[in-house]
Amino acid sequence: MEKTVGVLALQGGVADHALLLEQLGARVVLVKKPEQLTELDALVLPGGESTTIDRLSRILGLREPLIEAISAGLPTLGTCAGLIMLARSIADPAPGQQSLGLLDVEVGRNAFGSQVDSAETTLTWQDAAGSARPVRAAFIRAPRVISWGEKVEVAARYRGEVVGVRQENLLGISFHPELTGDTTVHEELLSLTER
Repeated sequence: MEKTVGVLALQGGVADHALLLEQLGARVVLVKKPEQLTELDALVLPGGESTTIDRLSRILGLREPLIEAISAGLPTLGTCAGLIMLARSIADPAPGQQSLGLLDVEVGRNAFGSQVDSAETTLTWQDAAGSARPVRAAFIRAPRVISWGEKVEVAARYRGEVVGVRQENLLGISFHPELTGDTTVHEELLSLTER
């Protein structure tokens, strides 16, 4: 059966995620209103400017509905800024910046340098079954996971830093597989809808 996956469409890399999900056979909804969250099988919080996405989610009345839907078990993938949005805490927040506080990690923003330090590499992704798969990943002003709780599994590392995690219905990654066309992490997101 076709899955309906929302991509939070406030700012950032929305189109690339939508295209990748459609290639995997999902129906994509560009989420801009709280009521759209009720029709989803899964959700992607894309990369972009975490401060802008946070601010717009509050202005548009999406913050609390996002927390409610994800807390209720909606499978959710946060990439780059989306990882920052999901995190329990941000080590270096911009003034007034908030996260959703759902993924039991502390993150540091821009941990791998500025835009000019962007890189593309192949990582090893440990899937939920413990199998290792290569993932082609792009890093653009990427955050890193500084610390994590006991329910959090480390799924990927880059230069010794944790850049991919999973916790129950949540996947958080520092990188952008949607820019390289790698479907590994999105496939795992879709597999979470089968639970």
